[in-house]
Amino acid sequence: MAQTGTRLSGSALTLAYEQRTIAEHLDVTVPDHSFTVIVGPNACGKSTLLRALSRTLKPSDGTVLLDGQDIHTVPARKVARTLGLLPQSSIAPDGITVADLVARGRYPHQGLLRQWSTEDERIVAESMAATGVSELADRYVDELSGGQRQRVWIAMALAQQTPLLLLDEPTTYLDIAHQIDVLDLCAELHAEQRRTLVAVLHDLNQAARYATHLIAMRAGRVMAAGAPGDIVTAQLVEEVFGVPCRVIDDPETGTPLVVPAAPRRSSAPAEPTAAGR
Repeated sequence: MAQTGTRLSGSALTLAYEQRTIAEHLDVTVPDHSFTVIVGPNACGKSTLLRALSRTLKPSDGTVLLDGQDIHTVPARKVARTLGLLPQSSIAPDGITVADLVARGRYPHQGLLRQWSTEDERIVAESMAATGVSELADRYVDELSGGQRQRVWIAMALAQQTPLLLLDEPTTYLDIAHQIDVLDLCAELHAEQRRTLVAVLHDLNQAARYATHLIAMRAGRVMAAGAPGDIVTAQLVEEVFGVPCRVIDDPETGTPLVVPAAPRRSSAPAEPTAAGR
C-alpha cells in the first residue's frame, strides 16, 4: 500500500497488454525527492511499471495514486504539470530545432487565458542551460548525436517544471561516456532541484551508483526495494538475474559493485598437438 506523504505509488496493480498479463498484485512506492531506479532482467515488467506510473498504461486492476488521487481521474493537463515522462523511444518531428522542441515542454502551462510569456522563454533558456544544450538551440534535432538528443529531450521534460520526472531507459544506445554524462545530469537534477526521478536502467552497477532508492523486479514481481547499500547482495543478484557474483564496495563511490563470477573452465584434457600424437 502507499505510504503516507508519497506523491506517486501503485497499489495491487495488475498490468497487461490485451490478454498478456505482465504483473499481478504489484505494490510500489516512489519515495519523495528520491532518485529511484527500477532494475531487473529483460521482459520482467520494468518499462510496463513505468508506463503505468506515468498514466500511459491503465492497470487492469489496482490503482496508481498521484497526490492521493487515482491518476486516471486527474485531468491530463494537471498530470502533465506534475509528472514529466521521457519515453524509451522519443521521435522528434522532422525539421524541428532544439529550441522549438524544448519549448514544447511549456505546452501544459498554456491555455485560453495564458499564452506564451517571457516566463516561458526564461524557463526554456534555463532548461537548455541546465542540460548543456544552449549552444545547440538553432540546430535541427535530427542532426544531433544520440547523447545530444537525449539531453535535448531531458531539457524538454525539465521545461515542464514538474516535481516528478520519469525516464524509461535514458541511456539506451549510448556509449559509456554518454551514459555517464546523462546519469550525472540526472543526479544533478535530483540533488540540486530536489526533483523526484524514476528511471529504468539495465546496468545494475550504474543503478547502484546513482540511485538513492532501488526497485529490483523479476517476472512481474518486486523482489526487493530500498537503498542500494541495503538490498544489493550476491543472493539478490542471483535471485533476480540468475548470475552468481560477489558484491564489493565500489572503490570510487563506496556503493555496491557487482562482480560476476568467473566462468568455470573445462577440466577436460586438452586435445594433443600434432607433435604429441
